[in-house]
Amino acid sequence: MAEEKTFPMTLEGKKKLEDELEEYRLKRRPEVIKRIKIARSYGDLSENSEYESAKDEQAMVESRIAQIENMLQYAEIIDNEDVDKDEVSMGRTITIQELPDEEPEEYQIVGESESDPFNGKISNESPMAKGLLGHKVGEVVEVEVPNGTINLKIVKVD
Repeated sequence: MAEEKTFPMTLEGKKKLEDELEEYRLKRRPEVIKRIKIARSYGDLSENSEYESAKDEQAMVESRIAQIENMLQYAEIIDNEDVDKDEVSMGRTITIQELPDEEPEEYQIVGESESDPFNGKISNESPMAKGLLGHKVGEVVEVEVPNGTINLKIVKVD
């Protein structure tokens, strides 16, 4: 039997998915069903663009609900209790500095499902996170990124 894929995530990430699932189940799904009923009342479904649009949206809503349910079913909550406080690990917020002279930047390493690079949340599957995981404060790590190799100093781990 094939092993199911797990979805590593923080408690915060799990809560966001649960909230999104509730939004889809209690608000978006009923809205789409209502749109379908209204569109049906227009008569001939073969040339009813409102009906087709509502059915397409229903498919997207149901697909997202199934996707979130799957992620929550196989969620693996990140627990750093047994990890050294100075070690880069999932769920931790890190401050790194690209050497020789870039300004320090702060990121949280999260599971793929909650990655949001524009808000400082990078996936554990990203080249940068993969290169940093397991290293400690003060270390300089050579990391392979799409543009080449960079040297990152781990300034702080929270």
